[in-house]
Amino acid sequence: MWVLTLILVTSTFMVSLPASAQSLSSLVSGGGQASGTSSAPTPSPQELRASLDQIIATLDDSDQRQALLDHLRQLRDATAVDAGKESSDGLLGALAQSFSSLETDGLDNPIRYWSAKAEQAGSDISGLSDRERLTTIFLDLLWVTALWVGVTVVLAMLWRWGVGLLGLMWHLPPEPTTWMLVRHIIRRVVPLAIGFGVALTTVHQLATGSVGSTLAMVAAYATLCGAVFSSICEIVFSLFGSGHRHTALRILRRRGARWLFALGALVALGDAANAEALVGPLGEGLTAFLSLLANACAAVLLGVFVLVFRRPMRHLIRNRPYSQRQERRATTELIRVFSRIWHIPILIMVAVSLIAMIMSAEDSRSAFFRAVITAGAMIATLVVTGLIHRRSENVRDKPPSEYMARLARFGFTLAHLLSWLVFAELAMRVWGSSLWAVGSSAGISQQIAKGVLGLGVTFLLAWLIWILADTAIKHALLRSSRRHGRRVNASARAQTITPLLRNTVFVTIAVIAVIIALANLGVNVTPLLAGAGVIGLAVGFGAQTLVQDLITGLFILIEDSLAIDDFVNLGTHMGTVEALSIRTVKLRDLDGIVHIIPFSQIQGIQNYSREFGIALMRIRIAHHMKIDEAIEIVRGIAEDLRNDPMMRHHIWSALEVQGIESFDAGAAILRVRMRTAPIMQWDVARAFNLRLKQRFDEQGIDLAVPRMSVVMEQTPMTAGGTGPREPVTAPGAPDPQ
Repeated sequence: MWVLTLILVTSTFMVSLPASAQSLSSLVSGGGQASGTSSAPTPSPQELRASLDQIIATLDDSDQRQALLDHLRQLRDATAVDAGKESSDGLLGALAQSFSSLETDGLDNPIRYWSAKAEQAGSDISGLSDRERLTTIFLDLLWVTALWVGVTVVLAMLWRWGVGLLGLMWHLPPEPTTWMLVRHIIRRVVPLAIGFGVALTTVHQLATGSVGSTLAMVAAYATLCGAVFSSICEIVFSLFGSGHRHTALRILRRRGARWLFALGALVALGDAANAEALVGPLGEGLTAFLSLLANACAAVLLGVFVLVFRRPMRHLIRNRPYSQRQERRATTELIRVFSRIWHIPILIMVAVSLIAMIMSAEDSRSAFFRAVITAGAMIATLVVTGLIHRRSENVRDKPPSEYMARLARFGFTLAHLLSWLVFAELAMRVWGSSLWAVGSSAGISQQIAKGVLGLGVTFLLAWLIWILADTAIKHALLRSSRRHGRRVNASARAQTITPLLRNTVFVTIAVIAVIIALANLGVNVTPLLAGAGVIGLAVGFGAQTLVQDLITGLFILIEDSLAIDDFVNLGTHMGTVEALSIRTVKLRDLDGIVHIIPFSQIQGIQNYSREFGIALMRIRIAHHMKIDEAIEIVRGIAEDLRNDPMMRHHIWSALEVQGIESFDAGAAILRVRMRTAPIMQWDVARAFNLRLKQRFDEQGIDLAVPRMSVVMEQTPMTAGGTGPREPVTAPGAPDPQ
C-alpha cells in the first residue's frame, strides 16, 4: 500500500516536473522494492549518482521544492486517513484483522516446526537402516533387557517367598504403619533398582556403548522411575487414609497405580532422551522428537488421570477427621474449597504445556516450568475466589437488608473479577507479557483491549445502575404504602406497578448499554437510533388512547389513589376494587355486577377505604322529649356498642355529639358521629341504629316520625240531632272528656 501510494504520487509529480520527477521515481521505486523484497536489483553507482544529482537540482529550485512538499503533505494526510479508517472499526474490526493474520501466518510456524522435526528424525532413522547394524542393535537390546529383567524377576520371587515365610501382609492395609510403608516401597522398587544396577554395571564393564544396550538401559531407567513414582504416590495416598477416605484410597490403589506408573515412565523417557549417551548414537533429531513425543504423551496422560480420578482425589483431600475439622475451621474451609477446584489448575497446566509443545514457542522444559508457576497462581486465585464465594453465601443467608444484599452481591462480583484480573496479569508476566503492555501497545491488541475493557465497564455500570434503580423503586412503593397506613394492600400495589416500572427501567438501561456496547464493537449505531425514533413516533400517533390509559393509570398507581379491596366511587360506578392493571380497573358494585373501567374515563375518585371512616348518624328527636335526656340515651348506646366484643375493634373513638343540625316536621335532628376502621362505618351505623331502636322500644319512647291525624266533624244535619258540636283537638293533645 505504501509503495503503491508513493509510486502514484511520484507519477503525478512527473507530469509537471519530468526531469526531477524521473529521478525521484527511480529512487522511490528502488526504496519500495528494497523494503518489500530481498531480490530487488541493486542500482549501479552511476545511476545512483545521477538520481542524487536530479534530487539536488529539484531541491535547489524553490517552485519544484514547494510542489514536492505539497505532494508529500497530501501523501501524509492520505495515510493518516487510511490509518484512522483502519483503527475505527472497533473490536469487531480488530478481531477480524487478528483472525486474518492468524489464518495467514498462525499455522505456519507449528507446521514448519513439526515438519522439520519429522525430517530430522527420518534422516536419523535412515542412518540406522543398515541391516548389519540393526542386527547388532537388536542383539544388544535383547541380552541387556534379558539381564535386568531376569535379575528383577528373581529378586521379586525371593522377596515374595520371604514375605510368605514370615507371614507378613503382601498388600498395604487401609491405615498402614511406617514399617509397612517402608516394606512396600522396598518390594516395589528394590528389585527393579538392583536389576538396573546390575545391568548398568555389566554394560559398563564390557564397554559396549552400542545403541542397543543404550536403548535397553533407557527402558530400564524409565521402568524404574515409573515404579518409584507410583510407589511414592501410593505412600502419599496412604498417609490420608484416616477418616472417611477408605473407599477413595482403595480406588486409587487398585485402578490408579498403572496410570501413575505409565506417567512416571513417560516423564523419565522424555528426560533420558536428551542424554548425551543417547543423542550421539541415535542423532539429535530423533532423540529430540522422541523426547517431545514422550513429554506430550505424559501431559495427555496426566490430564486423563485427573479427569478419571477427580472424585476420589476430592474425597481424599476433603474428608478430614472430625477433631481436625472442629479445631481448625479456617484450614478446613480452605481445604474444602481446594478439594472442589484442585483439578482445574492441573488441567490448565497440561493444556498450556501441550500448546507450548505444539506451537513450538520455546523449549518444552521451560514451558512446563512456566506452566507449573501458572498452575500455582491458578490455585491461589481459586482459593481466594472460593473464600469470596463462601463469604457471599453467608451474607446472602443473613442479609442486613435487600438493598445491602444486592450491593454486596455486586461487590463480591467485582472482587471475583479483580482476582481473575490479577491472575491474568501474573500469568502473562510469567509468559513474558502483560495486560498493561497489551493495552498500551498500538495495533490490533490495543483495539481489542479497549473494546473488551469498554464492554466490561459498560456491563458493570449498567448492572450497578439497575440495582440502584430497582431498589429505589421498591423502597418508594413501600414508603408510600406505610405513609398511607395500608401495609396489607402494599403487596397488591407493588405487584401491579413494580413489574411495569422495573421492566421499563430495565429495558431502558439495557437498550442504552447495548448501544454503547455496539459502539465499542465498531458498529454504526446512528441508523439504529433513527429507526427507534421512527418506531416510537408511529406507536405514539397510532395508540393515543392506549397511551393515555397507560399514563393515567401509571400516575394513579404511583400516587396510590386506588388499591385492591378499596371501596371507591368513580362517579359513574361505586363498588370494591377487585383487580388493577396498567390500563383498567375492575370494580364490583353492591349488586355484584363487575365493571371494567379504563383509567382515561375516570374523572374523580372517592375512596372510602383510606386510614379511617366516619359513622355519621342523624337522629330525629320528638318535640315533647327533652334534648338532654335524648343525648344521654344516645351516649349510653354508644358506650354499649364500644363494649361489644364484635364491634369494639371497629370503633376507634368515643361518640362525638355535634348538636342539633336542623328541625324537620316538628322534630329536632340530632347529629352524632364516631371514627371507625376503614369501610366499617356503615356496619357501625347499622349496629348503632339497631340498638337505638331497641332502647326506645324498652323505654316506650316513640321516634319522632311525622304522623297525620284525621278528625271527622259531625254537623246537626248529619247527626240528626241538635246537640252541641264536638271540638277539634290538635295533634298529640288529649281528647276532652
